Amino acid sequence: MKSRSWLVAIGVVFMAGLRPSPAHAQPVPPRPDGEEGVQVLTRGPVHEAFAETVSYDPEPGIVVAVAPPNPIQEVPPSQRPEGVNVVWIPGYSAWDDERSDFLWISGVWRAPPPGRQWVSGYWGRSSLGFQWTSGYWGDAQVEETEYLPEPPETAEVGPSTPPLSADQSWIPGSWIWLEGRYVWRPGYWMTFEPNWDWIPSHFTWTPRGYVFVDGYWDYSVARRGVLFAPVYLDRRVYSRRGYHYSPSVVISLSVFTDHLFVRPQYNHYYFGDYYDVRYRDAGFYSRLTFQSNRYGYDPIFAHERWHHRNDRDWGRRAQEEFQNRRDHIEARPPRTWTAQRTRNTRGVKSREDGPVIAASLDQWVKLNERSIRFQAVDNAERQDLAQREARVRKFREERRTVETQTPNRRTDGPSAETRSTKVRIGRSPIVAKRPEAYDKDRAPPMRHKTPEPDPRVQAKPRQSRAETRAPKGETQRERKSPGKPRKVKKDKHEP
Repeated sequence: MKSRSWLVAIGVVFMAGLRPSPAHAQPVPPRPDGEEGVQVLTRGPVHEAFAETVSYDPEPGIVVAVAPPNPIQEVPPSQRPEGVNVVWIPGYSAWDDERSDFLWISGVWRAPPPGRQWVSGYWGRSSLGFQWTSGYWGDAQVEETEYLPEPPETAEVGPSTPPLSADQSWIPGSWIWLEGRYVWRPGYWMTFEPNWDWIPSHFTWTPRGYVFVDGYWDYSVARRGVLFAPVYLDRRVYSRRGYHYSPSVVISLSVFTDHLFVRPQYNHYYFGDYYDVRYRDAGFYSRLTFQSNRYGYDPIFAHERWHHRNDRDWGRRAQEEFQNRRDHIEARPPRTWTAQRTRNTRGVKSREDGPVIAASLDQWVKLNERSIRFQAVDNAERQDLAQREARVRKFREERRTVETQTPNRRTDGPSAETRSTKVRIGRSPIVAKRPEAYDKDRAPPMRHKTPEPDPRVQAKPRQSRAETRAPKGETQRERKSPGKPRKVKKDKHEP
């Protein structure tokens, strides 16, 4: 797997092995061409367990006035990749400020990062409404979660020395909690691996404090699993008795990275058509600008740039493609599954005329050869998946209870706490084996040695994010309150 094209092929074939189940094996899922009240989307937020964002100065989760709907009953697809290191991670509700409503981020088949456990995100009550707390891949060996005061303003300024070779990429520094205070651990150069993404150390916000996530190796995008399209469900759908939903439209990973955005205020990656200037003004960063704005680090883009390190024109071509999509609506990917199907019936199938960003499971089976084996999810495993989903819900509720029970916790600005607290929550039902437990050809690379803390770097309180990292065209007033996310105005030409 030494070329991106080979990785892309693996990702495509990986998805091609999925097949829909017979009608008697599970409840009938929504029809791909659209059931009443159900709209399959070919753009939207990416499941946090599939791609975790890294912000230098993490923000509190968004707050909305509307209560999230009860989770729908989601039925995993009837086929899954072979092997024991593949799990189903259920979907969840996410706020869509264009609709002023919630949409459903479909579950994913995922190969968990070695040595990590998935700590699911949740919606909880706050003094302003309902607030999102993000999920994260925590260390599977840690038995207690440590909640820390708000970290100081990042001291990351980029490389201070040249790399030793073209194979190296810069890994940003991070504050670490040491002996009751924050100390700065500088960034460093690291040699990348073709099939692995390095996720650097970072913090994630919770209502109880900040959680430190130490750096870890994750699979490259093409090897992570199967990403399904999000859906918008009319409120009436949630009230249907016995309603089930099973993801049936797959997002092409070969196109996914070409249309990837980061929205740090929402703590999510987004994929698809977010090219209009108004999305930039609403806090969407393209993959080409997120790191250059020093807002955070994008492991997916860093790996892609490293892969093209010997192609001097790659960055220029990528920027030209982005500008072409920003200037020409017809060059952008379709926003819904129905719109893509309509476009394809008109003979528009090339990436130049309009990229095909998704396909039904049937299409993947017919159009791609199977070189990676898939297996049917039998009744015994389906029951096990249902039981695991129940354990995931229980684990999520335990986390919510622990993190929201402490009173007088601020949701923005510096934390009033000056010390850490440790709480035992339990072990996630979604956990990977330790790195040393993998076969040699599947084991992650060895962890590299990180620099010693630099006592010369002084901790500084965070400045207003509106003054330091507001996207171009966004006013300070619009960014002062993280609890009031800015709404994106809908274009009159949108479906």
